[in-house]
Amino acid sequence: MSKEQYLTLSKASGPNSNGRTEPFVKVIACIATLGGLLFGYDTGVISGALLFMGPSLHLTSFTMGLVTSSLLFGAAFGALLSGHFAAALGRRKIILALAIIFAVGALGTALAPDVQWMVFFRMVLGLAVGGASATVPIYIAEIAPANRRGQLVTMQELMLVTGQLLAYISNAGFDALWGGENTWRWMLAVATLPAVLLWFGMLYMPDTPRWYAMKGRLAEARKVLERTRAKEDVEWELTEIEETLQDDEVKGKPHLREIKKPWLLKLFFIGLGVAVIQQTSGVNTIMYYAPTMLTSLGMSNNAALVATIANGVISVLMTFVGIWMIGRIGRRPIVMIGQFGCTLSLLFIGCICFFMPVESGGEPDMLHGYLVLLGMLLFLSFQQGALSPVTWLLLSEIFPTRLRGIFMGGAIFAHWIANFLISLFFPLMLSSVGLAGSFFIFAVIGLLGAVFVVLCIPETRNRSLEQVEHYLHEWLSDGGVSKKKVLSGHKAETL
Repeated sequence: MSKEQYLTLSKASGPNSNGRTEPFVKVIACIATLGGLLFGYDTGVISGALLFMGPSLHLTSFTMGLVTSSLLFGAAFGALLSGHFAAALGRRKIILALAIIFAVGALGTALAPDVQWMVFFRMVLGLAVGGASATVPIYIAEIAPANRRGQLVTMQELMLVTGQLLAYISNAGFDALWGGENTWRWMLAVATLPAVLLWFGMLYMPDTPRWYAMKGRLAEARKVLERTRAKEDVEWELTEIEETLQDDEVKGKPHLREIKKPWLLKLFFIGLGVAVIQQTSGVNTIMYYAPTMLTSLGMSNNAALVATIANGVISVLMTFVGIWMIGRIGRRPIVMIGQFGCTLSLLFIGCICFFMPVESGGEPDMLHGYLVLLGMLLFLSFQQGALSPVTWLLLSEIFPTRLRGIFMGGAIFAHWIANFLISLFFPLMLSSVGLAGSFFIFAVIGLLGAVFVVLCIPETRNRSLEQVEHYLHEWLSDGGVSKKKVLSGHKAETL
């Protein structure tokens, strides 16, 4: 295809198409993002369960951090392994396997007799959480039409925060209905149901057209495109996929050692940065430890659990705002809004804790607790309304098709290791420097992340995945596209 034909088609269809989204695409996205729902529920439920499992499992500050973070350690390796096998086995088969691991992990944690078994099954559950975080966004990005990719991929984030909200509601509900020291077992067991639904749903879903084409199964790739694209877009996209794969055939099977190429090394480090800055904001200290922090500031267990539901509600509502923004403005400005907003919110929480300290041995001030909760809600508005949705979207877009599974796995591995370290040491940080010191530290890290965002985040809106690969290759190779053009988000026609 000549450059002139390519640009003509780009204007008529593909990433600049105004065509409606086919219903089957929405069905696929809803089924696949059950993995995100499980991801959210299993990471959110621990916040309430920790209030009740302490006596049963004899938790200390260290083992509390270990129980919380063991899932995240497993998630790091789940992301790495699923990324490695996604190219060979297909995105769909990986998600089917993850559904089984989700169910086994949920039941194992619910029945754990002691802290050792709890940590083990939390790690098993983590394998599924990490695998879903790496595989589901790729699956949706590759199966969605380019002009709707942003909204459909960010459905994963919507389902994630919905899962967390359901976990908070479940925690408060079980406490209100039954209470007692075994309440936490029911909280953890509930996650088995969506795992079963995910497995049955994915049995009837196809793999992605890009994976079929990569395996030489072009008839199946065309069949999926015909079911998920407007009629005028099928030939355009199939031709683009075939041309990209023909270029890749010369390079052989994908290997991580290809990262030695300068442009791929730069791209991989950008991916690592995108993955890690979302965690270094300290978001999961709020998602995992909010009830623990609020009870230390004067709230009862039940009041803290109910107050934490507000975190979940704000997260869900602001994710809708994020999805709306992604459909109207670029990825880069959304990341900047999220990063700067989160950093200012962390400073606000730190200042409340610093200037309104709870005196040692004194009665905690309820107002203090509600102001900290307000700071958490402001933080989550920027995190879930901007930073988190666009993080998963960018990671699903910026890596080359041929290496997408491997690079995504590596980036999400770094994401989960950062999450693991922060969650493991946060209880110890609280005991040593207090709430004020902890949030001031996160605010300083947030300022460093803001520098990275300004200098390194590219714009990928209004481009197909193949166009994203071409323009990032040229930019990072210094081959003709200026950094200013790449960052400012010129349309595909500028190529």
